[in-house]
Amino acid sequence: MINFEEELKNFMPSLEVEEAEAAIYNHDMTDVTDIITEILREARGGRQ
Repeated sequence: MINFEEELKNFMPSLEVEEAEAAIYNHDMTDVTDIITEILREARGGRQ
């Protein structure tokens, strides 16, 4: 029978997963809030 607690202790994440996670978290992405803020800034003529 599989001892899940023991298996979890021995678990090592794949290196590819760690690299992908770092790339995702370190990538500065534009979201909807950024787009709306830019549209409003342009509509106001660059004023804040």
